[in-house]
Amino acid sequence: MIRRDYLVIGSGIGGACACEGVRKHDKRGTVTIVGAEIMAPYNRWLLSKDFLREKTPPFKKLAHYDQRWFVSHKIETRFATVVKQFNIERRLAVLGNGESIEFNKACLAMGSRPVRPPVAGVNLGNVIYLRSVRDALALREMADVEKTVMVIGGSLLACETAASLRMMKLKVSMMHRNAYLLNRYLDSQTGPWLTDYYAKHGVTMLVGESLNGFEGKTVLRNIQTKSGNRVPAGLAVVACGAEPNLDLVRNTPLSGPHGSPVTDYLETEEKGIFAVGDLAFYPDRIMGGVRRQTHWENARAQGLVAGANMTGKKRIRYEQIPYFWTEMFDLRLHFVGDFSVQPTRVDLRGTYAKKKFLARYYQGDKLRAILLCNQTDREVELAKKELRHALGK
Repeated sequence: MIRRDYLVIGSGIGGACACEGVRKHDKRGTVTIVGAEIMAPYNRWLLSKDFLREKTPPFKKLAHYDQRWFVSHKIETRFATVVKQFNIERRLAVLGNGESIEFNKACLAMGSRPVRPPVAGVNLGNVIYLRSVRDALALREMADVEKTVMVIGGSLLACETAASLRMMKLKVSMMHRNAYLLNRYLDSQTGPWLTDYYAKHGVTMLVGESLNGFEGKTVLRNIQTKSGNRVPAGLAVVACGAEPNLDLVRNTPLSGPHGSPVTDYLETEEKGIFAVGDLAFYPDRIMGGVRRQTHWENARAQGLVAGANMTGKKRIRYEQIPYFWTEMFDLRLHFVGDFSVQPTRVDLRGTYAKKKFLARYYQGDKLRAILLCNQTDREVELAKKELRHALGK
């Protein structure tokens, strides 16, 4: 039986930052991090951007925490390892190789997995779900052979991947069931402008179309739409959202319909067990309500807070303005605040034509979010301060 003071399950940025948070406040406690991926925690957000586009995969740029960091901080790593069982009462985790780890405190940071549409052909060859380095390498390899690609979805990942593939001179189409891209976040003027921007960059847009299935014997040949169209494609990237990896704690208080419910301190109702990143369904003390975020900045910040709180030497509330960013073609968009509800009023400063603007999103007379396009880091920080001030925080 292996005994540890701290067990971190998941080797993404949230899990790695939880280790960092622990070590900052407890130099001696025993720590083990377990993760299914072979690599040490890396900058996953690069997979749809530079890692895909550059002639040679930039592995050095991809690295975030290398093995030396874990060794120097006396943290045991179990990469390429899965946790098969998690016993809350006994504080016991069983690994895929049969070993058991008894722990005092734990952090759940298993992240999420791509949603697979409930249609025929989702497992055909050349149908890619971009989540890991292995997926990105496979996509790069296929893109050398297949020059016609369809990206399914209108999410951040879909938009980033489509832009990168188009910049690689591939013939790219996008299928999205909504009227415009990034409809979860953008208003009814900015969304159509972005969609048109993709069309002007040579992306064939199939908006208002829904996926009905993939055709082919072993490898993709055509894509069916629900309207009856059949679109030839040798390669498809499916980016229809992600769902939290909660199978390990299914049917326990650690799993809910919206994620793993946690307190302000990112602790679940099971004392000593924390959840971060794509899993954490947390109370938002800044914007109000309860939310789950699936963005890099959120996972990184939550990991540091949870790690500190796990030691018992700190008691830190997670209080962050929701924030994420994306880049596509020559656009860099920053999202500050709550974009979950369409604004009733938009105050646009700057112009779409110049590709440099700032849009304030209001609900009634209350400022709820700020969208920035090709603005400086200073402007982004000022937007965060402005929103905090508007909310009285």
